[in-house]
Amino acid sequence: MSTITTDVLVAGAGPTGLAVAATLAAAGVDVTVIDNQASGDNTSRAAVVHARTLEVLADLGVSERLVAEGIEAPRFTIRDRDKVLVPIRFDGLPTDYPYALMVSQAVTERVLLERLTELGGHVRRPLTLVDLVQDGTGVTATTEDGTEIRARYLVGADGMHSTVRDRAGIGFPGGKYAESFSLADVRIEGDLPHDEVILYFSPEGTLVSAPLPDGSFRFVAPVPEAPEEPDVAYVQGLLDRRGSLKSPVRVTEVVWGSRFRVHHRVAVAYRAGRVLIAGDAAHVHSPAGGQGMNTGLQDAVVLADALVATITGGDEATLDDYASRRRPVAQEVIELSDRLTRFGIAHGVRRSVRNLVLSTLARLPRFRTMLAWRLSGLVYRDR
Repeated sequence: MSTITTDVLVAGAGPTGLAVAATLAAAGVDVTVIDNQASGDNTSRAAVVHARTLEVLADLGVSERLVAEGIEAPRFTIRDRDKVLVPIRFDGLPTDYPYALMVSQAVTERVLLERLTELGGHVRRPLTLVDLVQDGTGVTATTEDGTEIRARYLVGADGMHSTVRDRAGIGFPGGKYAESFSLADVRIEGDLPHDEVILYFSPEGTLVSAPLPDGSFRFVAPVPEAPEEPDVAYVQGLLDRRGSLKSPVRVTEVVWGSRFRVHHRVAVAYRAGRVLIAGDAAHVHSPAGGQGMNTGLQDAVVLADALVATITGGDEATLDDYASRRRPVAQEVIELSDRLTRFGIAHGVRRSVRNLVLSTLARLPRFRTMLAWRLSGLVYRDR
């Protein structure tokens, strides 16, 4: 049996775990990262990095690398088929990144891993955490192969089904949407903007259209029962029933597709002694608004900064501050994404009333600005 000693053990090498580890390594903290996969994910659900996330990652030296590999979408619109209900612009926001950056999660993970490696860190794989025990000075984690890792603090960034959260006894209340979600990256013929993310409302449900750097488009839609691998005909049907009627789009190829189910949950606490959680281990919600990975990455930097302050200054109050700052953000994100998801399904009179209310509110610059600040994450600057 081998034993590893470290200041901080990070379980999970997704975007959140890698951002925690790289931020710690940049501050000179000894960090060990483990992941249960033999290699990183090559496919992903997240495809957008928002302005506030780019701001918090800038000091780490990864934001400009991400910008170089993505495309900028300065507009987000909510439409009922062809009727624009709410036009939102990011290009007037007071930030160095006045846009939604369209870039795949796979690229985001690669850039973060490259930065961690440059800082002297690496990921131990495949290594699966199966148990943990805390005492007054640290945490002893045991992996599936019998390795023991002794750390002053343990960060659970191991996803919705977090073993760390479970072993630490942190509750994860909530539920899941009845619908499944269909996701497809496709090539098209037609007139879809390459600088705009569109959330379509329709009587059948919502459809998100997002441009990708390689010229393809990502479509995401909640449906009663999504196919495991959507084909051209299936995606075409979604577009025909939920997308534009005046500017029809023809799907020519499905590059990649999948299905998934979405929960809406927030952990009852982000800290249990010397164990802390972040990202999907702490909160999960609808993909509407593209907030999931972004919230996790912002968790990561705030948590890493709190750990640095604790390890170098000895004041654990900063760890409680992390939890008190970030948990309310997750609750607000869930409320926003849930509202966008449920607003999209309306029939008859409810649909007419919804459209009238949104169109009226959208005439108010203050309303449009509020949504731009919330979707971009800039509203969370002080947290």
